[in-house]
Amino acid sequence: MSNIADTHQHHEHTNRLIHETSPYLLQHAHNPVDWYPWGEEAFQKARSENKLILLSVGYSACHWCHVMERESFENKDIAAIMNQHFVSIKVDREERPDVDGIYMQAVQALTGQGGWPMTVFLTPNGRPFYGGTYFPPRDRRYGGQVVPGFPRILLSMADAYENRREEVEEQANQIAEHLQQRSGSPFRHKGTTPGGTVPLELLNTASKALAADFDPEHGGFGSAPKFPNTMSLELLLRISLHRLGQITSKPTRPELEIVETTLQHMANGGIYDQLGGGFHRYAVDTEWLVPHFEKMLYDNALLSRIYLHTYLVTDNPFYERIVEETLNYVIREMTSPEGGFYSTQDADSEGEEGKFFVWTPAEIEKALLPEDAPLFMQYYDVTSRGNFEGKNILHVEQDAQQVADDAHISLEELQASLQRSRKMLFKVREQRIRPGRDEKILTSWNGLMLRSFAEAGRYLNRPDYLNIAIANVEFLLRTMRPEGRLLRTYKDGRAHLKGYLEDYAFLADGLLALYEASFDPRWFAEARLLMDEAIQLFADEQNTGFFDTGSDHEALLNRPKEIMDNAIPAGNSIATDVLLRLATFTGEDSYRQRAENYLHPLTDILIQHPQAFGHVLNALDFALSPVKEFAIMGDPHEADTRALLEVINNRYLPNSVLACAAPGDTQAAQVIPLLESRPLKDCKATAYVCQNFVCAAPVNRVEELERLV
Repeated sequence: MSNIADTHQHHEHTNRLIHETSPYLLQHAHNPVDWYPWGEEAFQKARSENKLILLSVGYSACHWCHVMERESFENKDIAAIMNQHFVSIKVDREERPDVDGIYMQAVQALTGQGGWPMTVFLTPNGRPFYGGTYFPPRDRRYGGQVVPGFPRILLSMADAYENRREEVEEQANQIAEHLQQRSGSPFRHKGTTPGGTVPLELLNTASKALAADFDPEHGGFGSAPKFPNTMSLELLLRISLHRLGQITSKPTRPELEIVETTLQHMANGGIYDQLGGGFHRYAVDTEWLVPHFEKMLYDNALLSRIYLHTYLVTDNPFYERIVEETLNYVIREMTSPEGGFYSTQDADSEGEEGKFFVWTPAEIEKALLPEDAPLFMQYYDVTSRGNFEGKNILHVEQDAQQVADDAHISLEELQASLQRSRKMLFKVREQRIRPGRDEKILTSWNGLMLRSFAEAGRYLNRPDYLNIAIANVEFLLRTMRPEGRLLRTYKDGRAHLKGYLEDYAFLADGLLALYEASFDPRWFAEARLLMDEAIQLFADEQNTGFFDTGSDHEALLNRPKEIMDNAIPAGNSIATDVLLRLATFTGEDSYRQRAENYLHPLTDILIQHPQAFGHVLNALDFALSPVKEFAIMGDPHEADTRALLEVINNRYLPNSVLACAAPGDTQAAQVIPLLESRPLKDCKATAYVCQNFVCAAPVNRVEELERLV
């Protein structure tokens, strides 16, 4: 074990990870394992010493990653086996989605499942031949099955490479060939061409598939564990609008019912932080009660957005409250002083999952006023037996009016009591030892949250949210593009790693939303520049769409190309959406053609498997739909212009674009062709509405614009 840094001599062990910025990698910097970061140094050592590579992939908020570190990577005996037989590489999946994606496909092919921590055994040239997820530190019996412990796995792999190398090489060759075939043109079938001959009725197939998997009692799709699946909910919200005229067939179940049932159960469940706002990762049960307690930036970006859009459709203040509480949580706990958004908060604190978030009746009675505690415990279902390891995850099961009636008080009195109690209990909770926080700032995840703050600023008329979005994008453009090429990750004053497709596409997506909220043409210009660069770096000119890694990226086992939407949208999905919107703003048909060339061969499989393609189906909806183009000429700070803008911003209009400029702003018209040749009518703020290459007569009056919308 080499002594990497003199400043860390007070630790018994220090390895090469000490030079990294990723909190996940730094958590392993003092393991007795001789870890290497991903890079040529590790592969050169493996080749020169003819050793297998042990690749371990995880992330800082992962509970079982922490468990495996404590049990195995901090164990000197296990570390000795690793150091003797392997070159061990540790990867943060959030920093390196390319490495994670390639080898996760291998593990899924080998075992039929995946997850983190992920452990993969590679030949010295990087080809996988065996892998899995969590391995216990010793053999364990689960039911009638004995699961081999990590030391047994390690010694078996080393023995196989030493004594049955031909078998190892053959397995590695087969898996490498499988991965290369999959990355070439996955799932590509001839479908129906988006636009023209394809009716929006096509989306009814996707709606039926989602309705068939819907849980009408608790909301969501399928059974435990339950994930939010925001992209599918967004698609259903869009389809529900088409039911007003453009889709005439009857739904299996009304789409808005599916959306609202799911959103209400999630927000009332334990997956939602009832005191601090924001959502945990997922629920381990069907009722959304017991969450996996980590909080991810991307979940809260996507969830705040679907609640916002549902508020626009329903005008139900419940959804508005969830949006604001979630975004306020991000401001309070996930925003750096520089304006970037942090990545995750751990599930664990003090070594226990969920300890920060759960309560006993005694703790609540001690913290609250005597008259408030019983009401609080009844409303949030707090009992002496608890619902999580003897303690209570706060959740709402009873209707507030019923609780008020049972207590013989008015609904207003109950709400005032609950509000008072939440504030008091939150202050008590703030004194607890907090879960760890991964403070690296990822460009792509920041792009998702940027869009959410921009939209909330726009639709809720919240200038403070808009200012958060502006501060965020100024930070990203300042720190993540020091020499033009967009970078992936930033921490402790250092940005590094070349950005992936998702970094370019997600940031461009957020910038377009920020333009539509602020009307500063700089943001539009930056979005277009990013997508033009993305085309140069990532475009797959042979099979359409985009690769995940740039043409200037290091050579890997294969060049990954993700088309399925998982916990976050695929880079291809958002890139397609951005291209379609840019085409509408600019009139540049090359953007639209590139997007439709990608959608064309995938259409059939998209609509048959909507849960795997939620976001790209939203892009398909944009491609199939008549898109409204709004150009408002007038000073956006003046009352007459604001009145016209409110007509648009008070509605959910996903298949539309909005541009606005003050009269005489020639710069805006040069940047955004949609604003060209738009004179004022009668010297007043004027709205131009176009659709399907036809423009209505310009209007000044709110009621006239409402008819056109």
